[in-house]
Amino acid sequence: MRRNSSLILLLGCMIAVCSSCFSNKKLAANYYYENEAALNDIEQSYRDIYSHHPFSAEFTDRDLDYVSITFITEKLKYIYEFEFNEPRLADSIRRFQMDTATVLPLLRKMREIHCVWVNNLDYYVDGQKKNMTFLSMKPILWKLPFTDKKYYILTFFNQPQYFDGEGRLLANRKQRKLRRINDDIFKRINDKVCYALSERFR
Repeated sequence: MRRNSSLILLLGCMIAVCSSCFSNKKLAANYYYENEAALNDIEQSYRDIYSHHPFSAEFTDRDLDYVSITFITEKLKYIYEFEFNEPRLADSIRRFQMDTATVLPLLRKMREIHCVWVNNLDYYVDGQKKNMTFLSMKPILWKLPFTDKKYYILTFFNQPQYFDGEGRLLANRKQRKLRRINDDIFKRINDKVCYALSERFR
């Protein structure tokens, strides 16, 4: 009787874990496609601005009322934190010769969909430097069973990527080695967009 109970418990746990993995994938895909226009707009706007004025942006509080911007110059990085609606935010954007008409709408759109961080990350394929856009979302509308992960991460690549049979991101076409980003394994949403659930937002 005790053995049967143990088997039932083990089977239940296996079903729950498999269900959780399926749910996580479904949630990731649903979130992306439900917010596809906004996410793609954020990624493209950020990439365009970054090509002229490198920077990253992060919301630092739970209610997304405070934003920290890292302005990157040839010599230094300048990190400032602002209340979202205070005049200093726009003043500092202009001070670094950036256009408030593009940066402020980007930050507003991030705030609307609970995107807490955007950054550009470099990576290498066959010795060639490439880059991706890295977005972090705080999933406040659902709870993920059987996981202590807290952030939903999206990576946007410039070109199609390679994946294994389980949809996991690979380092390149020739190697079957998984590409880890910040030590997380990413999975396919489409050929150029991947996701991960992570304890870290960056």
